[in-house]
Amino acid sequence: MIRKTVFLAAALLVSSPLDAAHPLITDDTGTQGTGRFQLELNTEVIDDEEGRFKSTGTEVAATLSCGIADNVDIVLGFPWMHYEIEEGGVTLADEDGIGDLSLEIKWRFFEYEDRGLSIALKPGVTFPTGDDEKGLGNGELSGGGSFLVSKEGVLGKLHLNLGYMRHEFGLEEDELLLRNDIWHASFAGEINVTADITAVGNIGVETNPGKNAEEDPAFLIGGLIYSVTDDFDLDAGVKWGLNDAETDRAFLVGLAARF
Repeated sequence: MIRKTVFLAAALLVSSPLDAAHPLITDDTGTQGTGRFQLELNTEVIDDEEGRFKSTGTEVAATLSCGIADNVDIVLGFPWMHYEIEEGGVTLADEDGIGDLSLEIKWRFFEYEDRGLSIALKPGVTFPTGDDEKGLGNGELSGGGSFLVSKEGVLGKLHLNLGYMRHEFGLEEDELLLRNDIWHASFAGEINVTADITAVGNIGVETNPGKNAEEDPAFLIGGLIYSVTDDFDLDAGVKWGLNDAETDRAFLVGLAARF
């Protein structure tokens, strides 16, 4: 039972990617443009309590987006994570290290400029660079993709994501406890508060990674993005769990530099 709790809690703590327009989880259809780059450094600090169990975690991710065409980006993700799980004040697990590296391609294949509407696909793979024995990775190559829709207007932007991820596992215990097929649906909005400040909101749901789980985790995010310059942003946000399956809360901070 203890081992099962550790595996499921670790899977929830490290399951959220940090490759969208932080602090949002929902990605947009925007690309960097040919020969342009964007570097994002983002941090998520998680806190969750369920009965006698308390879980805390931190993920720090560097994401590099490279524009190989006006409408195509290659996106590389480099995560580092730490998590700790306690039962009644007794530590059951305390691990840290690099997670599974990710490689994605964002292809914006449709644009209706007069309506501010655009659609993109974002397939990707994760490489087993994280230690699966410590709960930091899958232990096998995994892959999936997302369908992205963005709508831009005078006051801001709206984004819709539908995603699927096929997880393969290196450990037999992971295969027994965790689902291979994870679905994701989320919706986000951006409102231009001033010329430099954007308020963002995000809501979404994802398949629970636990095979025996009856409830899928749902989340709500609120935050701000401050554009220091046209090519440098700072952001902060808070993520709340909308049900018991999602972690209770997370604090999000990050920066993005384009060059």
